[in-house]
Amino acid sequence: MIKPLNDYLLLEKTPSEKKVGSIVLTTEKKSGNVATVVAVGPGKKDEKGNLIAINLKAGDKVVYREYSGTDVEEDGKKYILIKDEDILATIE
Repeated sequence: MIKPLNDYLLLEKTPSEKKVGSIVLTTEKKSGNVATVVAVGPGKKDEKGNLIAINLKAGDKVVYREYSGTDVEEDGKKYILIKDEDILATIE
């Protein structure tokens, strides 16, 4: 399992494909920046050494900044490793 460090999060991109019978439909217009949080790092420390925790948890759906993060793959699944500051919003 990939475990993020500092103020990084591990995201799993929300699938943009829907299978209808043997036909695969893709909705790849502009919904490509939505993902689910898989793991959260502990946070980062400020100048005084106090830990600033990340206000997200596993299972949260988020919108992240386009062209940010690093793509990683483990056990055939694709993830994005991204800094906390590149998360723009949560989806409820």
